[in-house]
Amino acid sequence: MITENMIGEVRRPGRIEVVCGSMFSGKTEELLRRLKRAKFAKQRVEIFKPCIDTRYSETEVVSHDHNAIQSTPVESSQNILLMAGDVDVIGID
Repeated sequence: MITENMIGEVRRPGRIEVVCGSMFSGKTEELLRRLKRAKFAKQRVEIFKPCIDTRYSETEVVSHDHNAIQSTPVESSQNILLMAGDVDVIGID
């Protein structure tokens, strides 16, 4: 359902899902699973990670099992709204 607010901006309802847990509990693996599933469903997906996180890759989100997905490194969370554009799903590691 798409709605229009009082100043003419088009808004689509959305939701926030949080995957949380202790270290090595599979959080990144679950994020990757959900994002790959969204891509398979032909949804427009954009993935972001902090540019300071270069453990496995500078441009990919990588799980401890070495599963990976291409991402956009960002300096600050403020950049996400500017860079998200017209997408259906936003993933943040």
